Amino acid sequence: MAQQQAEVAGPLDAFRQFFSLRRDVLVLSLAMFAFSLGFQMTNRFIPDYLVYLGAGGFVVGLFATLGNVIGAVYPYYGGVVSDRVGSRYALTVFGFLSTFGFVVWLAAAYVPTIEIGAVAVEPWVWVFVGLLLAQCWKSFGIGGHYAIVKQATEPSQLARGFASTETFRRTAFLIAPLIVAVLVVDELMPGFLWVLVIGIIFALLGTIIQHLLYETDQDTLGKEFQGVGQVVDDLRTLPDELRPLLISDALVRFANGMVYAFFILVITLDMGIGLSLTLPVIGAIDLSPAAFFGVLLSIEMFVALLTMAPVAKIAEYTGLKPVVALGFFVYAIFPVMLIFAPQDNAWILIALFAFSGLRFAGLPAHKALIVGPAEQDAGGRVTGSYYLVRGALVIPSGVLGGFLWEFVTPEVSFTVASIIGLVGVAYFLLYGKEFDAYA
Repeated sequence: MAQQQAEVAGPLDAFRQFFSLRRDVLVLSLAMFAFSLGFQMTNRFIPDYLVYLGAGGFVVGLFATLGNVIGAVYPYYGGVVSDRVGSRYALTVFGFLSTFGFVVWLAAAYVPTIEIGAVAVEPWVWVFVGLLLAQCWKSFGIGGHYAIVKQATEPSQLARGFASTETFRRTAFLIAPLIVAVLVVDELMPGFLWVLVIGIIFALLGTIIQHLLYETDQDTLGKEFQGVGQVVDDLRTLPDELRPLLISDALVRFANGMVYAFFILVITLDMGIGLSLTLPVIGAIDLSPAAFFGVLLSIEMFVALLTMAPVAKIAEYTGLKPVVALGFFVYAIFPVMLIFAPQDNAWILIALFAFSGLRFAGLPAHKALIVGPAEQDAGGRVTGSYYLVRGALVIPSGVLGGFLWEFVTPEVSFTVASIIGLVGVAYFLLYGKEFDAYA
C-alpha cells in the first residue's frame, strides 16, 4: 500500500522521510548502512592493496571484471536463493559470507606465495577469492529494494522515494573514506589492515541486526523459481521503454568500469600526490596519497548527499530525462578530466571529485525511470532483469581498462572510456524520447 510521502527538499528531509517508511525497509536499510560502510572502506582501496601484494595494472583490471561478473549474476540468483529459503535466512547467510570475505582479504596480507608444481599462487589471488564472498550481501538486495520502494511510494514521487533511501545509505559512503584516511594517514600499510578489521566488525553487526529485527511476514517475494526459462521470460517482458535507457546506461557503465578501479592508482601511483594542510587548533596535517584519496571520496559523496534530494525534487518539474542525462554526462567526462589534471595541484583534484559527486544527483531519477514502466507488483523482477543485462554487457570493461592501463598508457585508457561514455549520453538524448514525458 502506498504511503503518503513528505516533501523532500534536502538531505535532512530525506532522512525524515526515510524513517517514516515501513519497518522492513528501515531494518534492511540499517543493515545496508553497515555493509556499505564496511565495503566502501575496503573495496575502493583494494586496487592499491593488490599492488602492495605484488599485482600489476592488468590484474587490477581482472579484479574489476570479476566484480562486474558478480554484479551481473548475484542480484538475480540472490533472489532465487531468497525464494527458496526465505529472505531472513538468505540475508543472514549472505551477511556471514560477506563477513568471511573481509576476513579473507585480511588474511591475504599474511599468506606467502604458495608453490604448486610450476604454478605460483601469489597472495593477491586471495583478494579475488575474498571478493566472491564479500560482495554477496551488497549484490543480493537490489531487486527487493527497488520493489519495496515502488510499493511504498506514489508513482509521481518515485525519484524522491529513492532519494530518501539513497541518502541514508550513501551517508556510509561519506563516512567510510574518512575512517580510512585517518588509519592510512602516513601510508597504506599497515593502517589498511585495521580498516579490514573494522569492515569485519560492521559486516558482523549488520548481519546480526537484520537477522534479529527483520520481519519475515512482510515479504512479498515469490515462493519458487521456475528455472532458466523464467530468466528468459523476464528478459523478454522487459518494458520496451527501457531499451534506450539500458543501452545508454550500459555504455556509460562500461566506460566507468574501464577506469573505476584505477582512480586510486591515479592518485597514489600516477600522480603520487598527498595533501598538506594547516588547521586551527589541530595544526599541520600531511596526508599520504592513499589518505588524500579517502578525503576525495568523502568530498565526492558530500556533494552527492547535498544535491541528490533537491535534484530529485527538481526532476518533478523538469522531467526525469534531463536529470538522468546530467548524471550520465558527469560519469562520461570525469575520467578524461582526472587523467589530464595538473599533477601538482591538490585543490584542482578536490574540485574534480566535487564535480564527480553530481553523477549521483541523477541516481534517484535514474532508478525511477527503471522501475517506473513496471507493473506495480513486478518492480523487483524488472529491476533484476535490467541489471542482469546491463551487468553482462559491462563485464569485459575492467579487463579492457586494465590492458590499456598496463600495456598502452593510462591516458589512452581513460580517454577511450570517456569517448564510450559520451556516446552513451548522446544515444540517450537522441533515442530516449519515451522518457520526455516522465516526471
